[in-house]
Amino acid sequence: MNLSRRDALGLLAVAPFIGTLPLPPAAAQRGSRFVRELLAAPGQAYAPKFFTPHEWETVRMLVDLVIPKDDRSGSATDAGVPEFMDFILVEYPDEQLWMRGGLAWLDIESRRRSGADFVAAPESQRAALLDDIAWPDKAPAGLHQGVTFFNQFRDFTASGFWSSQIGVADIQYQGNVFFDWQGCPPEQLAKLGVGGR
Repeated sequence: MNLSRRDALGLLAVAPFIGTLPLPPAAAQRGSRFVRELLAAPGQAYAPKFFTPHEWETVRMLVDLVIPKDDRSGSATDAGVPEFMDFILVEYPDEQLWMRGGLAWLDIESRRRSGADFVAAPESQRAALLDDIAWPDKAPAGLHQGVTFFNQFRDFTASGFWSSQIGVADIQYQGNVFFDWQGCPPEQLAKLGVGGR
């Protein structure tokens, strides 16, 4: 899908008023359950239902730039974030416009700067573009649409990652486990000037 710069900017101009991110908890739960089941059946290539092949390639690269693999956990693609996004965008069509317009804007801006789509641009050019749109208070003039898109995209990536098995393990969530709480330590009670029981 080739959008002109004008079309992409037009889509992004209305996108902030259409999208409902962050996701309702039920949506995130359904998306994470979908990804868990999908990842439980390795070897099957996922075919996106919303994203075009080029958008899919861009999304997979972009989520890993937002949450890369590190010593503590896997990357956003390891956690199934692109699949999570695709599932949510099919389930919640009101979210599609900002995503499609934002990905088009990213390619248009990348071509303006480096002569190549985002995924084909040199790594340094991709980093410079993301640096310009990642910090709303520091963004150069004229990049408002990109800032809006990237901040929503980053939030969407975080929703997918932190609701995944990898994300939950990364924050070392214990769940509802019993522990024997002995009350507030006496030294803290004394510091607060209250007596113990």
